[in-house]
Amino acid sequence: MTENNFWLKKIEINVSEAEKRTGRNAMNMQETYTAYLIETRSVEHTDGQSVLTDSLWRRYSEFELLRNYLLVYYPHIVVPPLPEKRAEFVWHKLSADNMDPDFVERRRIGLENFLLRVASHPILCRDKIFYLFLTQEGNWKETVNETGFQLKADSRLKALNATFRVKNPDKRFTELKHYSDELQSVISHLLRVRARVADRLYGVYKVHGNYGRVFSEWSAIEKEMGDGLQSAGHHMDVYASSIDDILEDEEHYADQLKEYLFYAEALRAVCRKHELMQYDLEMAAQDLASKKQQCEELATGTVRTFSLKGMTTKLFGQETPEQREARIKVLEEQISEGEQQLKSKNLEGREFVKNAWADIERFKEQKNHDLKEALISYAVMQISMCKKGIQVWTNAKECFSKM
Repeated sequence: MTENNFWLKKIEINVSEAEKRTGRNAMNMQETYTAYLIETRSVEHTDGQSVLTDSLWRRYSEFELLRNYLLVYYPHIVVPPLPEKRAEFVWHKLSADNMDPDFVERRRIGLENFLLRVASHPILCRDKIFYLFLTQEGNWKETVNETGFQLKADSRLKALNATFRVKNPDKRFTELKHYSDELQSVISHLLRVRARVADRLYGVYKVHGNYGRVFSEWSAIEKEMGDGLQSAGHHMDVYASSIDDILEDEEHYADQLKEYLFYAEALRAVCRKHELMQYDLEMAAQDLASKKQQCEELATGTVRTFSLKGMTTKLFGQETPEQREARIKVLEEQISEGEQQLKSKNLEGREFVKNAWADIERFKEQKNHDLKEALISYAVMQISMCKKGIQVWTNAKECFSKM
């Protein structure tokens, strides 16, 4: 059994259906939401019999809670993203309503993909909270909250401070952060272009329906040409009506691109965590250096920098030797603790970098494979669509030839 197929070899995971529901939220206000049925089935056999399928319902917000927990407890991992909560980058004939049946169906597929991504990850798949998400319907949220993960989450202000105040950023993480920004920008532009192309394509196909109508009307006033015109009109009508299914299939490929649009933010989350660790390390080193300087000044009786304590001493007299020795002793203890903390933070930082880059390399390999397959499939679909267009006009030509 390979590590990254640990869960997928033990159970099958499906988000099999979505259901619109009405209930009360935390503010005791009535709301309408969508629940998703998660089905898990063991693929291991006991005495020749397969274990029965388990199923439970989850809301989108519960998927969000699971992912937020994973982000906090596995900061070095590029945590798979969730599908969008509201539709973006769609061609104008598609609804952007998050209750629209087509959108809900696409989100159902995206949520299943999220669970499969987590289940196939060599580390995330073994998490107890993830296992309970799949198997424990009641009190699961309480179990997550009892982990105290919210308290471990870094504040936005601290993250902002780290971004601007780190003195020695790791070049590799800086470059990764720039790459994630550029990846997000490129995919955003690509999705916008695709939406515009899809919109124009919709118009072109639908206009072909006018050919069908005109040929049918024309056939009504012709005797010898009537059958040929009527047949050609039928081919045009079929061609015009096929665009709805084509563009709905296109949205599937768009969703594959959107996943990596959101993966860009997951990459930045790893970079931010490294910045925070580097910021804490630099602050600890700065604090240790300050205490060592204070200790040296007390021991030698020389003050190299201005301090309130030094000014107070000049105004109100020198400390007694006993007081100075007591302060030196306290500082020496703080220095010893600070050195241990700095050593620990250095080790933690090196371990984070090692684990993060291992996961980033895994992610890059996955990304290259997935985007290559998605782009090839999209190109094949476009080729197929063009061939169908050629076939329609070939059929029309034959109809005209028979007149």
